[in-house]
Amino acid sequence: MVPLPNHRPKNLSLGPLETEILKLVWELESATVKDIHDRILSDPDRELAYTSVTTVLNRLTQKGWLKCNRQERSFIWEPLLSKSEAQAIQAYEQLQQFLAVGNPDVVAAFADSLDRASIEQIESIAQKLKAIRTAKESQ
Repeated sequence: MVPLPNHRPKNLSLGPLETEILKLVWELESATVKDIHDRILSDPDRELAYTSVTTVLNRLTQKGWLKCNRQERSFIWEPLLSKSEAQAIQAYEQLQQFLAVGNPDVVAAFADSLDRASIEQIESIAQKLKAIRTAKESQ
């Protein structure tokens, strides 16, 4: 289980190209504009300007997903969060939005729609929550 990280991006909303480029940075662990541009253009059916990659990397930096470091004559982008930390934040935010509905009928409809696999996952989550609660109470 990945705990919620202390760092949170300023903006969780990402467009399709931002998401694609962020995934490439996670895959590479650190990347230059050229690294990303070359990866995208490795698909013969894709076209994307080098400057567009730069713009998206800068936007991801402004949103708090990446940091940029200058190394000699090039800029290197690195993720501020791991992919699993980002998934934990996004799941947390979605859960908060769901709980904010506060309508018991909506929650009941959700519970009614669960299949067997979902119920097993919820039971697993409940066990983890119980273990966390027990650990906090014993501190």
